[in-house]
Amino acid sequence: MELEAVGSAAAHTDLSIWGLFMQADLVVKSVMLGLLLASIWSWAIIVDKSMLYSRVRRQMNQFERVFWSGQSLEELYQQLSERPSMGLGTVFVAAMKEWKRSHEQNAASPIGMQSRLDKVLDVAIARESEMLEKRLGFLATVGSASPFIGLFGTVWGIMNAFTAIAAASSTNLAVVAGPIAEALFATAIGLLAAIPAVIAYNKLSADANKMISRLEGFADEFSTILSRQLEARGQR
Repeated sequence: MELEAVGSAAAHTDLSIWGLFMQADLVVKSVMLGLLLASIWSWAIIVDKSMLYSRVRRQMNQFERVFWSGQSLEELYQQLSERPSMGLGTVFVAAMKEWKRSHEQNAASPIGMQSRLDKVLDVAIARESEMLEKRLGFLATVGSASPFIGLFGTVWGIMNAFTAIAAASSTNLAVVAGPIAEALFATAIGLLAAIPAVIAYNKLSADANKMISRLEGFADEFSTILSRQLEARGQR
């Protein structure tokens, strides 16, 4: 009779992915759903950031070609101010706006003007950096927390497995196969969410840092160019 009961329990255990989810209790289901939603949102961020970074790099490369081609700064400013830009173009437009505003107000102190330009460049870089790094923290959180959340679901599922052993008064694997499979499934989903998030976070963070370094390097070079023009203006 015991063998028949065990065989009946094994026969009614659906070990498919959908079956494991449906047979799990509310806690394990909540863990699985939370991890799946985190994984979906992580992939949405990964795709969005990859497209954004590609677009920003392309605009940066195009801006540098035009900027160092010898074109007039005023002409370049007029072109960029008429359309939205990102990256180096945004930093350039912000600095040129302050430059033109200071000239229109006949700023008397070159030192004060240089200080304002440097502050404007710093603020522009900070805003662009925030745009580039936005939501990357979520990937870091998913990458670090998902395995532990999945482990919590695993521990809870194993507790259910031991409860099933006690209720059935049997240590036969067929009795606990379902709860153990559910527990391991929660861990698998946790890893499924964590691994891409960690890899993407490392890659996207490195890309963002490279672009931020390009912004800072350009800001230093552009500040030097404007400083020379201030000195030439003061000598007139």
